[in-house]
Amino acid sequence: MRKWTPLTAICVGAFMLLVDASIVNTALPEMSEDLHSTFTALQWVVDVYALTLAALLMVFGSLGDRLGHRRLYLAGLAAFGLASLVCALAPGAGTLIAARAVQGIGGAAMMTSTTALLNTAYQGRDRGTAFGVWGAVNGAAAAAGPVLGGLLTQQFGWRSIFLVNLPVAALAGWLTVRRLAADPARTARPAGRFDLPGAAAFTLFAAALTYGLIESGERGWTDPLVLAVLAAAALALAVFTTVELRTAHPLLDLGLLRNPAFAGLAAAGLLLSAAAFAQLTYTGLWLQQVLHLGPLSAGLAVCPLAAAAFVTAPLGTRLLRGAPPRLPIALGLALIGTGTLLLALVSSGSDWTALLPGLLGTGTGVGLATPQMMSATLATVPRERAGMASGAFNTARQLGYALGIAALGTVFQRTLRDRDGAGPRHAYAAALDHVYLTAGAAGLLAAALVVLLVRRPAAAAPAPQPAVVVEERSPQPS
Repeated sequence: MRKWTPLTAICVGAFMLLVDASIVNTALPEMSEDLHSTFTALQWVVDVYALTLAALLMVFGSLGDRLGHRRLYLAGLAAFGLASLVCALAPGAGTLIAARAVQGIGGAAMMTSTTALLNTAYQGRDRGTAFGVWGAVNGAAAAAGPVLGGLLTQQFGWRSIFLVNLPVAALAGWLTVRRLAADPARTARPAGRFDLPGAAAFTLFAAALTYGLIESGERGWTDPLVLAVLAAAALALAVFTTVELRTAHPLLDLGLLRNPAFAGLAAAGLLLSAAAFAQLTYTGLWLQQVLHLGPLSAGLAVCPLAAAAFVTAPLGTRLLRGAPPRLPIALGLALIGTGTLLLALVSSGSDWTALLPGLLGTGTGVGLATPQMMSATLATVPRERAGMASGAFNTARQLGYALGIAALGTVFQRTLRDRDGAGPRHAYAAALDHVYLTAGAAGLLAAALVVLLVRRPAAAAPAPQPAVVVEERSPQPS
């Protein structure tokens, strides 16, 4: 059994960082009451973690080759654990948001290291087993987040959802030091300089765009601060594009985006996260603040999405084996769009069961589309660009979640303000309707992009290294 200790070290850390993407959702109402925080602050508690995770995935992927993946994993664990302690002790929303950002930094360092560590620790059949267990843990983390958050919040208070990370991080760190081989001595650095200007410009772009979207809900689109921040985002994107076109060793080869299939799949991945998962934050607020469900009950109420995805993924893969990848991807995205639109059945008189048809449809779509998206993406690029392509795709997925929370939060908040005189149940129902319609449109748009741009069945790509293949199972928060 000792040979599986490295797998345990990696999976314990991966479970922790992925659970924390959604564990706060069911704690938000209690958190808001205790800290006397605004709606915008609530958005940032969820979104800043996803944002820093998305913005730094490609950065840490490049740094791992230079610094060593074991070293980077341990540094990420330490940062994540210390930030969790600060979150638990936070006296106000500002401190909590800042600590959540540091959690995201640690999470990005850990996420980019896990597959490389598995690839080094195991060979042959053991490697396939390790990757399979790692993927199952990812799926379990996505499903467990809302329920675990609800259970801890209901029994021990919202601060416990962060305190529980401390022994988990300590265990993962101890196992890593004891059982994972040290990084090999490097006789030469990777070719080329690290693309620091590109990394800084991309991080600024993502942060400014998300900030502008969140603040627009409270301030309005014509507010000078919102306009200035969105202009800064556009400028940062222009700088990033210029840098990547001119540097010899870019963070992202923009030539990949000239491939319609790659660009379509990356855009579809971004929209999938926004459509399927970002709306759950506002669904959770409705369940607790309007229906007055406890945190645990609210977490269980949204579990049908994760359950449907868990059942559909292996079944769909088996039934559609041999079909062109764009078929299950487009069908899954269409189901995500349709399922999210069905969530608009929620009315002022609904209870939590009104969510079931939409959650089951959305989860079925996630189970169909997600397993195929990464392999289809890798099949559109040359072998030597597989690592960069997988990093870009995973960044798009995480960024879609962050931007989705921000954009849907603006829709939610403005509708609540417009319907303020209608009473909380009517106002919440109307706000959720607009959120679900927006998210559903994003899902259907993603399906259309796949149909239009992924014109040919993806050719069988040269077999990538397992460290690349397993990244297709990098989960999204649910």
